[in-house]
Amino acid sequence: MSQNDKITPRAGDLLISEPFLQDENFVRSVVMLCEHNEEGSFGLVINKPSILKLGELVESLDFLDAEVFVGGPVEQNTLHYIYTGEKELERSIQIGTDLWWGGDYEQLVEKLKTGLINPDRVRFFIGYSGWGLDQLEEELEDKTWIVCRTEVDPKTFEYTPEELWRKLLKNMGGEFKVIANYPLDPRLN
Repeated sequence: MSQNDKITPRAGDLLISEPFLQDENFVRSVVMLCEHNEEGSFGLVINKPSILKLGELVESLDFLDAEVFVGGPVEQNTLHYIYTGEKELERSIQIGTDLWWGGDYEQLVEKLKTGLINPDRVRFFIGYSGWGLDQLEEELEDKTWIVCRTEVDPKTFEYTPEELWRKLLKNMGGEFKVIANYPLDPRLN
């Protein structure tokens, strides 16, 4: 039994895709779990940049040249965000120490415009990753995901998408350190 078998996911955990996951939406992905309860789970893929810039998607934020990430395959016509530091927005939900999900959008726009929030502290996502009742637990049993229970450091967002996946696994040590070095296509090994 691996150490991952003992972990029940909770908001703030990272879900790391197993190395040979074939679902194109989640290959080598890291999902920030924002909500996990009896109704299901909600998360955002934090290491899958889109080809879009924020200003191209949202007129009220066209002054920002911010990168937008693909939060997941569900409702890709929705915008989500997480930010680091102190709580800045009403209705934000704390998902870690100095890590917040969502909140008052109008407040966010105003604080970004006036420089009260540094845009480097905010990561934007189109779409999200969602699981229905017991669906995530079933995927964990099938070993689709590795649960990483760690305090997310703002430096987490400085790694490239591939680096983040590998770095998190290496930091978990043991069998996960070995998994981090698996090639994307084992036939090329």
